[in-house]
Amino acid sequence: MHNASRRGLAVGFFDGVHLGHQAILRGASAALTFRNHPLSVLAPERAPRLVMSAEERIAAMRACGVGEVIVLDFTKELAQMPAREFALRHLADPAWGGVVRCGGNWRFGRGGEGDAALLRSLGLTVEVLPYAVHDGGRISSTRIRGALECGEMEDASAMLGRDWTAHGEVFKGKGVGAGLGFPTVNVLLEGVSLELRRGVYEVFAAGCRAIANYGVAPTFGEMAWKRPVLEMHFTGEVPSVAEGESVEVAFHRFVRPERRFSSLEELKRQIESDVRG
Repeated sequence: MHNASRRGLAVGFFDGVHLGHQAILRGASAALTFRNHPLSVLAPERAPRLVMSAEERIAAMRACGVGEVIVLDFTKELAQMPAREFALRHLADPAWGGVVRCGGNWRFGRGGEGDAALLRSLGLTVEVLPYAVHDGGRISSTRIRGALECGEMEDASAMLGRDWTAHGEVFKGKGVGAGLGFPTVNVLLEGVSLELRRGVYEVFAAGCRAIANYGVAPTFGEMAWKRPVLEMHFTGEVPSVAEGESVEVAFHRFVRPERRFSSLEELKRQIESDVRG
């Protein structure tokens, strides 16, 4: 059902769909974004590691209540389109009532030449939303990426307005955790381009709490993982997840960095301490 209190087209890349993005999206009836980050075409060496995959981002945008999400592929041809042409082709649709909602730093068109002033010269109404603020600084996708890569989950959650989540497929592990008395559900995270800090986290999956190690389990030497794996030990109820099934994991708190232990007994004592945490 159309919400009469919403109007216009929200525009932006919206990586993370953080509190600032949500303010733009929640007032709009539709949104326009790019599937890939513009820098992946314009300057691949400077393209950021993203907070979420395109599919996760689009789902989060829809969760803000916009009726339609328009997704464009950012190509070399699109990068060369003059700002006026881009505006008339993609932003001036009468369906959006001639209203565009954006953040203060949003630019578009060839060389980033398009801005709010250009849109207004074309007869469009532009609503520029103020920046959201956390801990005295402007909330941005770049700042959230930095927090996640440093394990500063509380800051990331405060800026996102929710815990950061990732998806992955459950697979059969080596049974070592069960042998230590801490059986795990093992997940290969998918679509995560962030260099998430390796270590132990408090996480939630299907509403159940777990203590999880994200890393390669270096204590096991030749049996260590070849790429980072999330090994979740549930501290209470265990969700019903099967091998091959995709699961969403919310990262609530960073507990400690991953480390190599001198013995399995030392590792077991540390896991006991992590679980009590």
